[in-house]
Amino acid sequence: MTTKMQADVVVIGGGAAGLAAAIALGRSRRNVVLVDAGEPRNAPAAGAHNLLGQEGVPPLELLARGRAEAEGYGVRIVSGSVTGASGALDDFTAEVDGGAVRVAARRIVLATGLVDDLPDVPGVAAAWGHSVLHCPFCHGWEVRDQRIAVLGRNENALHQVMLFRQLSDDVTFFIHDAPEPTAEQREQFAALGVRVVAPRVERLVVDGTQVRAVEVEGGGSFEVDAVVVAPRFVARTELYEALGGERMLTPFGEHIPTDPRGATAVPGVWAAGNSSDSMAMITAAAAAGVMAGGAVHGDLALADLAAAVSSRSSR
Repeated sequence: MTTKMQADVVVIGGGAAGLAAAIALGRSRRNVVLVDAGEPRNAPAAGAHNLLGQEGVPPLELLARGRAEAEGYGVRIVSGSVTGASGALDDFTAEVDGGAVRVAARRIVLATGLVDDLPDVPGVAAAWGHSVLHCPFCHGWEVRDQRIAVLGRNENALHQVMLFRQLSDDVTFFIHDAPEPTAEQREQFAALGVRVVAPRVERLVVDGTQVRAVEVEGGGSFEVDAVVVAPRFVARTELYEALGGERMLTPFGEHIPTDPRGATAVPGVWAAGNSSDSMAMITAAAAAGVMAGGAVHGDLALADLAAAVSSRSSR
């Protein structure tokens, strides 16, 4: 049996961006349904950082607080995955868990996040979010003064090396899949005191979620405390494409293109957070959600005004 729900706005995704959008809309007395699969990208992390007033809060605790706040403003939260989306402006339908729930809405906010496509090296996935990381701003402080390995994957490697070198005097760059450093780059590495290792990485030695060493082809082993990787950021764009949109491809991944307030090229559809900005940290994702929620409310207010004028004129 299918449960049918009606809303002004359906928000798809219950991370920082989705919850912030839902709260902004709920505070404006909009009828909001938020659908969340309960699979936040930052779940493996011990704490969320660069979050003013809540530094180090466990990510799942932060989301639980946000859900409670959203429900306090009348937002209805549905647990499940949106498996299909269809329709057009003022007449969208989101299908949850293959049709168990159908939500009809006038507008859609896509806060579906992204998936980190990690290097295919044994040990990376096991320690991801703990001692394998990618963002110096999110988790760099936690590995300061430790032995840090940067696993090369693309041309962004030198940038990562520079940022993590600020955090530790002991940084080793493993070329792996990155382009061979130029003579100028090798001089830069040398100036920073960064070792460069040429053999490809074979695996990470991991104890639970803690990296102990990097092993390279030929039998070499290097003891380390943390490994930096460069994921490919793959936004969850399937629903956007189902609604007629086209994802944007970049050298570092793909995302949903939007204007500064989150509006997409599909009328009535907004996107916020990592689905539209792969580099957004949690504070930026939440801010984008607030902006998108405000923009959706304004768009609905204009539509409501036009309908009221039309109704008055036809009397």
